[in-house]
Amino acid sequence: MVRAAVLPAVNAPLTLTEIDLPEPGPGQVRVRLAAAGVCHSDLSLSNGTLRQPVPAVLGHEGAGTVVSVGEGVTGVAPGDRVVLNWAPSCGTCHYCGLGEPWLCAGAGAAAGVPYAKLAGGGTELYPGLGTAAFAEETVVAAGAVLPLPDGVPLIEAALLGCAVLTGYGAVHHSAGVRPGESVAVFGVGGVGLAVLQSARIAGAGAVVAVDVSPEKEALARAAGATEFLLAGEDVAKRIRALTGGHGADVAVECVGRAETIRAAWSSTRRGGRTTVVGIGGKGDLVSFSALELFHFGRTLSGCVYGNSDPARDLPVLAEHVRAGRLDLSAMVTGRIGLEGIPGAFEAMQEGRGGRALVVF
Repeated sequence: MVRAAVLPAVNAPLTLTEIDLPEPGPGQVRVRLAAAGVCHSDLSLSNGTLRQPVPAVLGHEGAGTVVSVGEGVTGVAPGDRVVLNWAPSCGTCHYCGLGEPWLCAGAGAAAGVPYAKLAGGGTELYPGLGTAAFAEETVVAAGAVLPLPDGVPLIEAALLGCAVLTGYGAVHHSAGVRPGESVAVFGVGGVGLAVLQSARIAGAGAVVAVDVSPEKEALARAAGATEFLLAGEDVAKRIRALTGGHGADVAVECVGRAETIRAAWSSTRRGGRTTVVGIGGKGDLVSFSALELFHFGRTLSGCVYGNSDPARDLPVLAEHVRAGRLDLSAMVTGRIGLEGIPGAFEAMQEGRGGRALVVF
C-alpha cells in the first residue's frame, strides 16, 4: 500500500488515501518518488480542461528511485535515479517517423489504462498523464522513465520532467531564440521561469517578463528578465517601447488564454515569432484579421512538451545544471506534502508563486 492524492471525479476535491499498487509487469518499472511538481496541467486535468479518465492519481512532473523492474526491462535497474517522462514516444507512428516524438500518437495511451486500485474497495484507478506522480510510489512503462545524469539533485530534478523540458524546448526548439534577440515571456509560473532562464542561456538581449502579479518581479529578474511589466490592455505597446519601437523578436505565451495569446502575438515585431506553451480551453478563441496576418508576417506556433525529445535533451539540461547556468531551486516557491496540493492549485489559479514541489 502507498499513500496517494486521488481525484475521485472531475472538479471534485482530491482525497488523500492508501492505494494498492501492483508489482511491475513485463516492460514496467516501479519508482519511489522523491518529489513531484504541481503543474498547471494537473489543474487542467482536475477541472476537465484536459481529458482524463477518473478516478485518477494525477501528477506527471516527478523524479525518484527505481524500486523494482518487470521482465524485459534493461534500461534501468533497482537503485537508479530517474525522471518521469509523461509523453514517452512509441518510435513507430507517423509523427515519430517524421522525427517529432513530442507529437507521438501513442504518447497518452497509458492514461486510459487502470494501473492501481483503492485500498480495500477494489475501485480501479487511472494514472494521470500515464505517470501518477502524486503518490509515494508509481508503476509506469519503462519508456516513461529517463535515467537522471549525475550531479543533479534528485528532488529538484522533478522539474526537469515537465516545466524545464517545456520551457527550454520552447526557447531552443520551437522559437529558436538566437543570441541578441529580444524575448517577451507572458506568465511567470513554473514554465515561465524555465523560459526566462532558457532565454538567458540562449544569449537573448532584452528579456521582458509579463505577469498579473507584481510579486513575481523579483522571481522574474532572478531568472533572467531584464524588464518586468504588469499585464494590461497596453502591454504590447509597452513591449514595443522597450524594444526600439519594433516589438520583440520572440514572444512565449505560458498562460493559455486567448487574450494573452493575442497580446503576445501583437507584442512581436513584423516577422516576429510567437510560441504558445499555455493550454487553454477549446471555446477560448483567438481572432486575427486577414489583413494583419499578411501585413505583419508574424509566425504563431503551438508547442507540445517544448517540442523536445526528452532522451536527447535531458543530458543537455543536466549539463546546464552542473555548470550553474540553470538553477532549479530558484523555480521552487513552495515545498509541500501531498496534503498541500489543493493549496498549490489555488495559488496557480490566483497567479501566485512559481513552482510548488511535493517532497516525499
